[in-house]
Amino acid sequence: MSARFALATVLSAVSILVHAAAGPMGYADARHLLARTGFGPTDAEVGRFAELTREQAVATLLRDVRTEAATPPPAWALATGPTGAPRGDNVSEETRRAYRQMQIRHDAELRGWWLQEMLTTSSPLTERMTLFWHNHFVSSQQKVRVARFMYAQNALLRAHALGNFGAMLHAVSKDPAMLIYLDTAQSRRGQPNENFAREVMELFTLGEGRYGEQDIKEAARAFTGWSIDRETGQYLFRPGAHDHGVKTVLGSTGRYDGDAVLDLLLARPETSAYVAAKLWREFVSPEPDAREVQRIAQAFRGHNLDVKAALRALLQSDAFWAMENRGVLVKSPVELVVGSLRQLELMPAAAAPFAVAANGMGQVLLSPPNVKGWPGGDVWINSTTLLARKQYLDRLVRVAEAPVPTTMASSGAPPAATAVEPDTSRKADTATPTAATMPAAPATLPTEAEENRARARRAAMALERSMRNLQFDATVWVAQRQGDTPIAKMDAAQALLLPLPAVRSDLSAGAIDAASFVRATLLDPAYQLK
Repeated sequence: MSARFALATVLSAVSILVHAAAGPMGYADARHLLARTGFGPTDAEVGRFAELTREQAVATLLRDVRTEAATPPPAWALATGPTGAPRGDNVSEETRRAYRQMQIRHDAELRGWWLQEMLTTSSPLTERMTLFWHNHFVSSQQKVRVARFMYAQNALLRAHALGNFGAMLHAVSKDPAMLIYLDTAQSRRGQPNENFAREVMELFTLGEGRYGEQDIKEAARAFTGWSIDRETGQYLFRPGAHDHGVKTVLGSTGRYDGDAVLDLLLARPETSAYVAAKLWREFVSPEPDAREVQRIAQAFRGHNLDVKAALRALLQSDAFWAMENRGVLVKSPVELVVGSLRQLELMPAAAAPFAVAANGMGQVLLSPPNVKGWPGGDVWINSTTLLARKQYLDRLVRVAEAPVPTTMASSGAPPAATAVEPDTSRKADTATPTAATMPAAPATLPTEAEENRARARRAAMALERSMRNLQFDATVWVAQRQGDTPIAKMDAAQALLLPLPAVRSDLSAGAIDAASFVRATLLDPAYQLK
């Protein structure tokens, strides 16, 4: 089983040593590129890119990007005007609970919508970068509690995902979800909130240790007055709440407003280096090469913080293609879920139940654990999440087996964000109700904890039904791989599915059927890597 991998390894290493990228890069390089920049490339996608040189492949990736999702969002996501959140002392607890439950429902629908876009997009790189920026400019539905704001932020990140970093920073800083999540909307002259000022320096631009506490205090004054219009749900600057005084930030003094402070941060070389290092950890290896990071950062700065310029410099580096940097990154739960469906060429009728699987592995889309986001890397793997990963993959290639364990639906998800099965028996919410129009709840209500547990059970059942409906045929799938013999076809299947030779050495084409072979390959430790 390892002959094909051994040959690919030798050829790739020789290619790197002699810089022989002038000809077609071949299957192994194409798979590596697409696996790192997308979600589980299909055999057809790898085959198309294999005919390109490395430079052509990178240019194609960066050219064929989207700025909008092709999947239509839920109707409620496009609503405008007041959010309808119950306000005031006269609102009943039942009405407040009904609103919270509606937002939980919307949150689940939104995760399913995004997962559907990841599955079907013509530009996987766009969705990978949207997910990357979601984990960089963190906001969470757990605090924002208005799902339509989370949708708007998602659309904003996609629009800027491969554009100008400075434009994205300015836009996301005024985004309603961000204004709520980091409390900027509550910041007033004389009572500045320091949360956003701190995180914009530590997590969005400069990085830890490149600013002082006084810089945070002064910058916080500059962001006062940034608020949300309750009538439109959009950003609103309130001059009366803004501190118009002189401020000193990072050694510069002036009557700075928030935009001016952001420009100060963008002009610092530490910002481009910080982002370049983060991109390295996302696409190359866990430990950035300091010299290479500076080279990429220089290209980033030299192109006015154009994200494509940074990615081009990174993806064309020898380090990206080096054999020692292959199979060193752990797939995130979303990458594992979406990638397995794509590589096995399975298209579920609805994507929302598969967001449940990612929840159980520790990644609840739109709800990162804290302002630092998901730490990623080896942290994705522990005894609970590894079990959930293996259960999902094992179940994926079975047609009629026992129901999926509930750990797949609930492990790792915070109670209020437990995977939600959209209620398809009711009409979609096309407008957000107000406190006055919110229907009264029945006199005897289950507790919210009981409702969440029931929702988790329904979600697990929906995931099981969806998996049953996939009806994966391993024999047909393996037979479609390239090769003149069963052994060659299985080698080709592993070359698609695994970034490295299989850890297991007992996968023999003469002693294992197609279904067992595919299952064993998916359960091989190498499948967890990219």
